[in-house]
Amino acid sequence: MSDTSSNRPARRGVDVIKDNIKRLPSKPGVYRMFGTKDEVLYVGKARNLKARVSNYSRLGGHTQRIAAMIALTARMEFVVTETETEALLLEASLIKSLKPRFNILLRDDKSFPYILIRRDHDYPQILKYRGSKQDRGDYFGPFASANAVTRTLDTLQKAFLLRTCEDSVFSQRTRPCMLHQIKRCSAPCVDLVSEEDYTKLANQAADFLKGKATDLQADLASDMEAAAENMEFERAASLRDRIRALAVVRAQQDINPDGIEEADIFAIAMEGGQSAVQVFFIRAGQNWGATIHFPRHEKEETAPEILSAFLVQFYDKRPPPKLVLTNQAPDQGELIAEALELKSNRKVEIRTPQRGDKRELVAQATRNAAEALSRKLAETASQQRLLKDLAKTFDLSGEPRRVEVYDNSHIQGSNAVGGMVVAGPEGFIKGQYRKFNIKDTALEPGDDYGMMREVMRRRFKRLLKEADEQKVMISELETYPDLVLIDGGLGQLSAVTETLTELGLSTDDVTLVSIAKGPDRNAGREKFFRPGKAPFQLPPDTPVLYYLQRLRDEAHRWAIGAHRAKRSADIKSSPLDEIEGIGPSRKKALLHHFGSAKGVSRAKLVDLESVEGISRSLAERIYGHFNGG
Repeated sequence: MSDTSSNRPARRGVDVIKDNIKRLPSKPGVYRMFGTKDEVLYVGKARNLKARVSNYSRLGGHTQRIAAMIALTARMEFVVTETETEALLLEASLIKSLKPRFNILLRDDKSFPYILIRRDHDYPQILKYRGSKQDRGDYFGPFASANAVTRTLDTLQKAFLLRTCEDSVFSQRTRPCMLHQIKRCSAPCVDLVSEEDYTKLANQAADFLKGKATDLQADLASDMEAAAENMEFERAASLRDRIRALAVVRAQQDINPDGIEEADIFAIAMEGGQSAVQVFFIRAGQNWGATIHFPRHEKEETAPEILSAFLVQFYDKRPPPKLVLTNQAPDQGELIAEALELKSNRKVEIRTPQRGDKRELVAQATRNAAEALSRKLAETASQQRLLKDLAKTFDLSGEPRRVEVYDNSHIQGSNAVGGMVVAGPEGFIKGQYRKFNIKDTALEPGDDYGMMREVMRRRFKRLLKEADEQKVMISELETYPDLVLIDGGLGQLSAVTETLTELGLSTDDVTLVSIAKGPDRNAGREKFFRPGKAPFQLPPDTPVLYYLQRLRDEAHRWAIGAHRAKRSADIKSSPLDEIEGIGPSRKKALLHHFGSAKGVSRAKLVDLESVEGISRSLAERIYGHFNGG
């Protein structure tokens, strides 16, 4: 249901809302408000759509944010649901995907890693895992970070000697790998452990991650004493090492004193119109790490409102635990709990503890949130001072809200990549980083100027296209840079200036600055170039110079990383990938049969035909590819 009629005169604000109210049912649902450029302004849910949307038709009594949102509304769309709970879940999903301007947004959101013990192989593999749980096996998590998983996996290998290698590597081993030599794998690939004993190790690892560490350590200690009494000293030493490794994991994970088996703890702190939400993960009676978030919201939003929006977005793609503890009661907490139960098909409780160990655990999370917010505010204030100095240094009309920094990376022209990093009032905006695989085959290897021309041409052509589609000036785009910083000297600056001129842009439209490394690449003696102005240097040891160096170094790091990833992918590519009709399955069959791509290239036609899945015509195509046929 939407206000989309092309015969009506263009409306905005309250007129649009009043027109939609006439056709709205008194049922639960979700509504979306759109601006004149068809951008989503706001997503909301309602128990009664007609009553909820009618509130926006009043001329007074709104906050400044809501009044601005109403004034910008050009059309609305609606989805009717069976229940308010379904509306809440749909609202969370739409907010996360559309990121509306006037909604509270969970930023820096990503999937959390798990530990997976795969059970689809006779010898289970233990590994770090992200994404949907499609593989058969035991999943343990979430962990707060990849580093937390890596540390735990590292110690679990010492304790349980489970393999981490892929099946393809496992099946081709003829002797133990280095991990066996350093006592981190029992080498099931070469039958140094029986399937029964290996399965026991996998089950012990699962029991430990399920919180049965105390019983497990007692059993291992008993086995160690028995081995020592039987003078099986090598086995006793091995068991001793495993017990020590388990103790390390338990120390790292900090056993929860309250005895909570499974819970997520959320604590919000607010100051200066900003907020921080600290999250602790408790699983199997163990603390599996913490993470901090800084939601985007308006200054007038309250802590219960922010926490409510945060929770539904946080669990949009994640299974909730049985217990959710918060330092403040979220708005509509019972409805959120009901929605989480609907998603997970089990009982979920949201509580704000008032006493006891649970309250102390929440208080600890609150202290962490407050400290993180204080650091964030200090960084923001420092960043604002730097941007003010940057505006003064380069004669900008105001503090830049978006700075784009460019660099190229290659080795003698191969695997050339251009990198763009973005910075703003809150520091580096990593979600806006971009890489440009250099596509111009006419470029001479190592032509830095030509590579920079291609990167700038592609970047600003895209901006011009977006401006044309939105029917606005290019400078009105949210992604338009207030300052473009180029790693290089006068040559790179000239190349960029020429490219922008070809696109119909001038140096009046874009503020360009190139930064050249000092003599002998001496940091602190950089020279800055601007179109039509004499080059200059900044006094050493000044904050704005350090900031510009950080921007340049981040662009350099990003471009090198993109280049290395491309080079690595190039190295891993196989000549078989170039042959039509060779997919992953046939490629795997050929490599297993002949051992390598080189082995395939040397194979006779009749040998190629003998491989499962390779027909006569395909064998001829493979043979011809390698032998010029």
